[in-house]
Order: sequence, then structure tokens, then C-alpha cells
Amino acid sequence: MAKLKTRVFDPTQLKPFASKDPVVTYAVVETPMGSRNKFKFDEELGTYALAGVLTQGMMFPHAFGFIAGTKAADGDPEDVLVVMDLPVFTGCVVPSRLIGVIEAEQTEDKKTVRNDRLIAVAANSRDYSEVNSLKDLNDNMLDEIEKFFINYNEEKGKKFKVLGRKGPKQALKLLKKSIK
Repeated sequence: MAKLKTRVFDPTQLKPFASKDPVVTYAVVETPMGSRNKFKFDEELGTYALAGVLTQGMMFPHAFGFIAGTKAADGDPEDVLVVMDLPVFTGCVVPSRLIGVIEAEQTEDKKTVRNDRLIAVAANSRDYSEVNSLKDLNDNMLDEIEKFFINYNEEKGKKFKVLGRKGPKQALKLLKKSIK
């Protein structure tokens, strides 16, 4: 009997950009939209692990994950929040268009580091297909996203300070700078 070869998918080895379209990046979803569970890819285990549970009434407003093949100022891959029509599963790779960045600092144990959040829309989205910049989103939605990150970090004993919002050019510049 022939032995089946299996290939384990390692999202950290994924290239950041789609080869056919340098504007589309690959977002790896760790935590789906609407989840109270926070998942994180554990490189040592080679799988996703439960990293925490949000308090009652708090949930991820959109899909949250990372851009593989990158290293941000905090030492982790670049964080990305993907605005999309419906939730997807943990580990799903979502071709996404960058629409901006929420520039921020995160303080923990009196140590402050930059911890920006790239914002993208799913490239195949129906509801957000016309969104090309943060300016195209409702201000209430952006305020809620920022408040989510502030509250999420506060719950973990950290301070998250929003420094500003920038458009897709700055997001792309940040992403290119962080490619390993």
C-alpha cells in the first residue's frame, strides 16, 4: 500500500503578498470576528492555541490575525484586523487589501513599544468592495475598533494609546518595512 504524504500548513512560512497582485496581502486569521476566544498561532506546537477568553460582553469586532513573513516593532508578525462580510475560521488565509493603519503604542510593565494595527478588507468582500481607505469607513466603526484595542489591552494590564490613523500608503510602507 502506498504511503500517503501529508503536508502540514505552517502559516509563518506564507509570503506576505499575492504573487499576481502586489496590493493584495495574505492575512492569517487567528481570531474570527465575533469571538470571545483569543487564539494565537504557537510556532513550537505548530498549531493554534487558545491564548485567552475575553470578558462577557466583549468580542473581536472583525477578524484578527497577522501577516506572515513579517516582523513588527514588538517582535511579533504585523497585526492585521480584516473587515469582512462574515466570520471565517481560525487559520483561514484571507487575501486582503490594506486600507490603512491605526498607529499605536502599547505599554506593559513600564516598557512602551510601537504596536500598530494594520486594517484591511477582504479582497473578495461584497459589502466592503468599495472601501479603499480608512476614510471610506464609518467613523463610529473606527472609534469602536480603537476602543476595542484599548479595552482589550486594559483587561490584560496593558495600556494601548492610539497615536493616529493613516491611509493605505502608510500601511503598505509599514508592511514592506516589516518583511523579514
